[in-house]
Amino acid sequence: MQFIDLHRQYNEIADGINKRFSEVLKHKAFIGGPEVKELEAMLRKYTGMEYVITCASGTDALTIPLMAYEITKSDAIFVPSFSFFASAESIALAGGTPVFVDVDEHTFNMDVADLEEKIRMTAAEGNLTPRGIVAVDLFGQPADFTQIKEIAQKYDLFVLEDGAQGFGGEINDKKACSFGDVGATSFFPAKPLGCYGDGGAIFTNDKALFEKMKSIHVHGQGTDKYENVRLGLNSRLDSLQAAVLIEKLKIFENELNERNRVAERYNELLQDFVETPVVKERYRSSWAQYTVKASSKEMRDSIIQKMKDYDIPVMIYYPIPIHRSGAFRYLKPANLSKTEHLSDVVFSLPMHPYLKNDEIEDICDQLKSILE
Repeated sequence: MQFIDLHRQYNEIADGINKRFSEVLKHKAFIGGPEVKELEAMLRKYTGMEYVITCASGTDALTIPLMAYEITKSDAIFVPSFSFFASAESIALAGGTPVFVDVDEHTFNMDVADLEEKIRMTAAEGNLTPRGIVAVDLFGQPADFTQIKEIAQKYDLFVLEDGAQGFGGEINDKKACSFGDVGATSFFPAKPLGCYGDGGAIFTNDKALFEKMKSIHVHGQGTDKYENVRLGLNSRLDSLQAAVLIEKLKIFENELNERNRVAERYNELLQDFVETPVVKERYRSSWAQYTVKASSKEMRDSIIQKMKDYDIPVMIYYPIPIHRSGAFRYLKPANLSKTEHLSDVVFSLPMHPYLKNDEIEDICDQLKSILE
């Protein structure tokens, strides 16, 4: 059994991908080819955003906007610690200082009350200047952008939506990656919309910000190829990866429906045995992961070992919160009780659009037998 089954997905789109690969090999515009422009147009239409820049990775998709905001070490950027490392790494790479925020124990997304408290504390201490918020759409569900944007406006902060796991999610039928001043996503193969390598995209309606990010993603390029007006990155999506994403985007809505079918079936079978994930009213998750909670760390460790004995892959996202990582040991210790508790008890079950009902039932039967 596969945790994320890319084999079954490829069988659905093999003809289209092979045809597009052949076209790329014929025209040989491997960087910046017509597939890249076609994909960016599709992404604009899908998200409703005016400007889209594809780039080399999800990490770059976060770093480039932060570079465009010209953050410095004295700028505080507020980010949840319960996330993949890149959510905070990008802040440091761009020159800023991450300030870690706790999360809601039910949605796993940023705790807006703790966010405002951290902003107030940071401003009162006077060592850092509150500048921006990186709000993560963890496991596929968008963060609480209604309240986050209200807080951002109150304290004059920019909002960067980290939609690396959230692409395809919605709030009131509005798509993820469209909620902040700028949004970012990842096309890593395991993501809801993934390519066959690394890739990412940036979304905004701000033309001035777009022009600056467009320059940064190609070495700080100016009006001429060899005129570099600022420091930048070499961060371009290649034509072969764009070709993969075009074909995957064609079936993406069907896959989202199937992901939600899988999640609903998991919920039905497991609701009396573990704490299942919560999706807020008027929200839609793209279910990058299906994550549940055990009663304790010891119970989780036992579950994972026994599920492996049954050849059922189980993953932990994330066993070490970012604020506990050695890379950020230079920051003052953060008190994030909910984040640390979740890191001890969460585990994720296989999740992809091609899971059959009998496979879901087998996974749940095995898990329930362990818990019983």
